[in-house]
Amino acid sequence: MIAETSEAGDPRRRLLELADGMGVSLSRLSALIGRNSSYLQQFIRKGSPKKLEEGDRRTLADFFGISESELGGTEEKSYKVSSALRDEEFIAVPRLAIAVSAGPGQFAGGETPFDNFGFSGRWLRDNGLDPKMLSAVTVEGDSMEPLLRHGDEVLVDRTPGPWRDGIHVVRVGETLSVKRLARSGQDRVSLLSQNLAYPPVDLPLDEVDVIGRVVWKSGRV
Repeated sequence: MIAETSEAGDPRRRLLELADGMGVSLSRLSALIGRNSSYLQQFIRKGSPKKLEEGDRRTLADFFGISESELGGTEEKSYKVSSALRDEEFIAVPRLAIAVSAGPGQFAGGETPFDNFGFSGRWLRDNGLDPKMLSAVTVEGDSMEPLLRHGDEVLVDRTPGPWRDGIHVVRVGETLSVKRLARSGQDRVSLLSQNLAYPPVDLPLDEVDVIGRVVWKSGRV
């Protein structure tokens, strides 16, 4: 049963028609917009939320190659894409409102997604990455220059398992940092900066919480 609505051109019914027509599940579409798997099911069946948020509506309109007005938006906001692009599998990876320090230290600001990056599902599979374990955060500071610059965003793979030498997001106390990790002895680890103005920090391994490995970066030229 679809939740009743008084609006002309019911966006709930239209979304269900589009999903059925393309053979894509509501749970997959929910993942596309960075929501939990039952989000669009509740939107259609229970009327919660009452309307799609603008960013979610835009992403869905892009995916189906339709006007946002068909999903409850204004007529002016229309996004048409080629059939080739629609046929490609894109997966939404959340961008988190968190800054990771590449300098003296930065506290986490929260873990609520404010947007998402769309990644090719094939690219993620080819690189052995599980979308459910990925998130993007922002770099602050200059200790990882020139590899990572202030304002870059990095994709963090939080898949559990033994860590290996490389660039990771770590938590020491309540401070999040992005550093190159290297074992420095039995049960010890060095946090290394790319910028040689910052000396290595050597710590017992049990004082370092490895959040995830950095697997991709985005930044302005």
